[in-house]
Amino acid sequence: MRHTLAVLVENKYGVLARVSGLFSRRGFNIDSLAVGITEDPTTSRMTIIVSGDDHVLEQVMKQLNKLIDVIRVIDLSSEEFVERELALIKVNADASNRAEIIQIVDIFRARIIDVASKSVTIEVTGDVEKIKAIQTLLKPFGIKEMARTGIVALNRGSKSP
Repeated sequence: MRHTLAVLVENKYGVLARVSGLFSRRGFNIDSLAVGITEDPTTSRMTIIVSGDDHVLEQVMKQLNKLIDVIRVIDLSSEEFVERELALIKVNADASNRAEIIQIVDIFRARIIDVASKSVTIEVTGDVEKIKAIQTLLKPFGIKEMARTGIVALNRGSKSP
């Protein structure tokens, strides 16, 4: 089972290394990790996606809560939440196929953010399935390069950690 964790931590150097080291030492795999500053400049938010059963989740949460720099750990999977990921995809494009690529971009409500004589760079935001779907449709044109941010997530509605 896939679990989405929101981990609030103190915004200090070395915290990311301690959190990722915890996963490594315990043999837990991180499927996705995104870290960024919150509305409070002294706090960062980590969105960590882990796969495993409830026992694995319980162990991960207990270990995270033991770290000094961890303020709070929330299992978003047990609540309603929204998640998004950003991908930048550079695709081979010339005059013969550019219109078809633009049509795919429009269908996915993505944006072309850079155009060169032999390529275009596309920005797409959405859930993992949307990113995979546009990637599949663009693959025949030749994906030259791709970068993904990792998933970020928040509780739905007015609830916050």
